[in-house]
Amino acid sequence: MIKPEILAPAGSLEKLKIAIDFGADAVYIGGGRLNLRAFSDNFTNEEMAEGVKYCHDRGKKLYVTMNVFPRNHDLKGVEEYIKGLYDLGIDAIIAADPSIVMAAKIAAPDLEIHLSTQANTVNWMATKFWYEQGVKRVVLARELTLNEINVIKENIPEDCELEVFIHGSMCIAYSGRCLISNYMLGRDANKGICSNACRYKYYLVEETRPGEYYPVVEDDNGTYIMNSKDLCMIKHIPELIKSGIHSLKIEGRMKSEFYVASVVKAYREAVDSYIANPEGYEFKQEWMDTLLKISHRQYHTGFFFGKTGEQNYDVSSYVRDYDIVGIVQSYDPETKEATILQKNRVFEGDVVEVLRAHTPNFNVKLDEMFDVEKKVKTNVANRAHMVFKAKVETPLKEKDMLIKGKKVLEL
Repeated sequence: MIKPEILAPAGSLEKLKIAIDFGADAVYIGGGRLNLRAFSDNFTNEEMAEGVKYCHDRGKKLYVTMNVFPRNHDLKGVEEYIKGLYDLGIDAIIAADPSIVMAAKIAAPDLEIHLSTQANTVNWMATKFWYEQGVKRVVLARELTLNEINVIKENIPEDCELEVFIHGSMCIAYSGRCLISNYMLGRDANKGICSNACRYKYYLVEETRPGEYYPVVEDDNGTYIMNSKDLCMIKHIPELIKSGIHSLKIEGRMKSEFYVASVVKAYREAVDSYIANPEGYEFKQEWMDTLLKISHRQYHTGFFFGKTGEQNYDVSSYVRDYDIVGIVQSYDPETKEATILQKNRVFEGDVVEVLRAHTPNFNVKLDEMFDVEKKVKTNVANRAHMVFKAKVETPLKEKDMLIKGKKVLEL
């Protein structure tokens, strides 16, 4: 049985560390060039070097995305860039275009190449083709069913690795190749500057009746014919592991620290639970509860079990029932004071939930708040990234994440 890697998104150095701390086996990041998240906090060389060290010191891996479809002018200096990545010690690049694959083989022959889902690999012959071009791992297209993935696995070399997305947003385009954003706003989704135009509200207009707008479905807000649900496979870990997939990938380099911590925590616990005791494995509702607290659209299982219900017909907004309000920097067991970095507004007396790696969530109350910078007592932490102290009876740990629901909690 293959124990699959849990691969987490890291849109910043802080998120990278959170992903690793909460149990990711590897992270994928964007560097300064040629990745499809131009608006995330892409890494400088210095940050990348620190990220590589943080991962490697803990036995984890770091991959760099280079998954755009480059035009001729984009290729200038690409070999030097890849060589620089290799020298920094990254573990692999994720490429979609043959030009990047070719450049990597020339510039850094020993560097692992992973093929992006953008390459639309949907069958075993294509998978084998890329393997023969020097690709170590293929990230399969999201359109595949689990049965199709099993067929691919049965027909490729044993050391050819497969990776699939198991959680997060779904592109409404064939494996993410989208022209809507470019057409409407001049922002090319295939070069990392997607406008998320598929999330807009759309109506139909018949050409001989300009100005008359026709909603296609049920409600007063219009239709959402291109709004996908979010992928969530937390209830199907046994099926994923039995298929022999090497890497379970989480979408979301532009998502929050709260998202990264929660999703990694849930899937880490589920995978470890199955690997430890396949016969006695039982799904735990607390894993789904963790995933329901983050910002998300309605969850579904994508195409894994057939093409059913992949459209989100009834809502265009995200569900946001919880916010991250702080990250613990330290805790003094003698004074019972926690030093906390503020992330969202939180009040003295609030009961918050503690999100901690490898530990069930629990609630604590924040008492006797103190503004560290202004050196005064306060009843609210409402400045961005302010550092404050609070008395907390239950011991906390550095990097504990404090989250707060929209509904009032009580101890």
